[in-house]
Amino acid sequence: MKQYAADRIRNVGLFAHGSAGKTSLAEALLFDTKATTRLGRVDEGNTVTDYDPDEIKRRISVSAAIAPVEWRDTKINIIDAPGYADFIGEVKSALRVSDAAVILIDASAGVEVGTEQAWRLAEERGIPRILFINKMDRENADFARALASAREAFGIAVAPIQFPIGAEKQFRGLVDLLNEEAHIYADNGSGTYETGPIPDDLRDDEETYRRQLIESLADHDEDLMMRYLEDEPISTEELRSGLRQCILSGDVVPVLVGSATANRGVTELLDAIVDYLPSAADAKVSGKVNDEEVEVVASAEGPVAALAFKTVADPHVGRVTYMRVYSGAIKSNTHAWNANRGEDERLGQLFFVRGKEHLNTDAIGAGDIGAVAKLASVMTGDTLSDQGRPVALEGVEFPGASYSASVHPKSKTDLDKMGPALQRLVEEDPTLHLSRDPQTGETILSGLGEPHVQIALDRMSRRFGVNVELGLPRVPYRETISTKTLAEYKHKKQTGGAGQYGHVFLELEPLPDADFEFSERVFGGSVPRNFYPAVEKGVREGMEAGPLAGYPVVNVRVTLTDGSYHTVDSNEMSFKIASKEAFKKGILQGKPVLLEPVVTLKVTVPESYTGDVMSDLNTKRAQVSGMNPGPNGSTTIEALVPAAEIQRYATDLRSITQGRGSFTSDFSHYQPVPAHIADQVRAAAAKETEASHA
Repeated sequence: MKQYAADRIRNVGLFAHGSAGKTSLAEALLFDTKATTRLGRVDEGNTVTDYDPDEIKRRISVSAAIAPVEWRDTKINIIDAPGYADFIGEVKSALRVSDAAVILIDASAGVEVGTEQAWRLAEERGIPRILFINKMDRENADFARALASAREAFGIAVAPIQFPIGAEKQFRGLVDLLNEEAHIYADNGSGTYETGPIPDDLRDDEETYRRQLIESLADHDEDLMMRYLEDEPISTEELRSGLRQCILSGDVVPVLVGSATANRGVTELLDAIVDYLPSAADAKVSGKVNDEEVEVVASAEGPVAALAFKTVADPHVGRVTYMRVYSGAIKSNTHAWNANRGEDERLGQLFFVRGKEHLNTDAIGAGDIGAVAKLASVMTGDTLSDQGRPVALEGVEFPGASYSASVHPKSKTDLDKMGPALQRLVEEDPTLHLSRDPQTGETILSGLGEPHVQIALDRMSRRFGVNVELGLPRVPYRETISTKTLAEYKHKKQTGGAGQYGHVFLELEPLPDADFEFSERVFGGSVPRNFYPAVEKGVREGMEAGPLAGYPVVNVRVTLTDGSYHTVDSNEMSFKIASKEAFKKGILQGKPVLLEPVVTLKVTVPESYTGDVMSDLNTKRAQVSGMNPGPNGSTTIEALVPAAEIQRYATDLRSITQGRGSFTSDFSHYQPVPAHIADQVRAAAAKETEASHA
């Protein structure tokens, strides 16, 4: 693939709700530009951008894939992003390096959750958009209804520059409003069409959609608005001349139409990308050099600035780093400076990526996207630059994890390999988080949802041969006392030589504001001072497992009040044993209770779902503390909820709100567990203990 100047490069992401046809559209774009010789099908598992076995098996995209094509002496880097909420991290990394977005809408479904999400994220990044109403040949396809849903959701900035001829099985072409002509397609899937006049029976539709286009343009052109209001004629040439600037500024979002699987409307989309969307040279980017903000210009002669936006653990090549070069040119077999980590990085063979295919290149120029393997220090979000001007670009902002699972190896062999394999997964996907619960000792993998975590572990099994079992993390319950008590224990053991003797009186009382406090109130030297540390150590050992269900004991003040000792037989071990047993005895006397962690939950949902979410929270023993209105008709519900009740809340909320809700949770405090639930927890702990001894 030849090198292109930045003004001849378009970096365009494909975004949509799941199953709207992004991968099929990428396939048609590749076929029509002669990058491939046959049109792959998602159902057949032979598409260029869905090449991962997980994607082939599930028939959905789970990671962003690059597909460069050449059209009218322009290189278009197509980025096929996933459409499901579990893979929003991939969407964000794709958006970070896209200069424009093509958002697909299913002609039979209209605007869906994923469509709204893609629109919102593209709007946040301030990049121009094109809407492509896809699947016009499918059952129940309705262009007018899909367009109306888009204008209702996104405003009158949405304006058609095409509309279809026919629908469902009768979809045979489209009307180009800007060229005032009809395109009638061949039936062989080649994407070729004949150009002719607009059929007379579509003149009313032409007038309707033309008026919508004029309204959208006139909203940002005073002269055009006046002429429109006074019913003066407006030529097609006038519409075309102002359209590109309005698209670049985001004031107008053009609507195109077609069918990716039937290969109709695809070449017109390619033309629109070249004619109306910004080039890589138009991208306005800033970075920081030693905390000073600088502008980064897409010049081939400028200093190097390249953002690593994606990392893939390839089983054959090793770790592959995808990057977009914003300035300068990166060359094969040279060195670059990792501005974020302050380390020199040796670059091997560079290549362009087309799905899983690597196309070797000597250089990646300004504005282009490529990759390199086996970088030592570079992680997703880092910037490669010149050491003399270490510019650091804005990284990728990934969402926080909302679902956690405990990971257990199936065998001893899996245990040895599990840690490094999980680390590789986390390097590849920054939306995964790996941790170890210090209380339970469990390995915890957190992600954006249950499917996200499951697919990641399936990938680990396939690539690294590590087999694991998933479970819900153990809830870190605690135990404490509810009343003050005094406990005594005498440890006495005679074995023939020097014996063991330790005798203590411990006062235990609840301590609501701290985990533990130890003090002494001994008079007359009944327990020598040098044994106090041993007494405290014995108490701390006793706190490791409470009497109810074996959970750690907290919120207790222990005071050594009295005891006795033997001049020969007393030692530190004796007093440690005595104090540990006295503590266990005291806990049972102090009316022990089980405590559960409570989190502060903030749930943001469209206002129409607040009732359903509130009802669900009530079933989870939640205490709602407030409801705050937010932007775009959203409401944020704040509540205190026991952690045990929301372990699968990511799945629950997605089901209740059809994927439109989001939430955050932070630990708040511990509170006593209701009696009936405490009984269940104790029974489960007893069963687990029995199983471990079996």
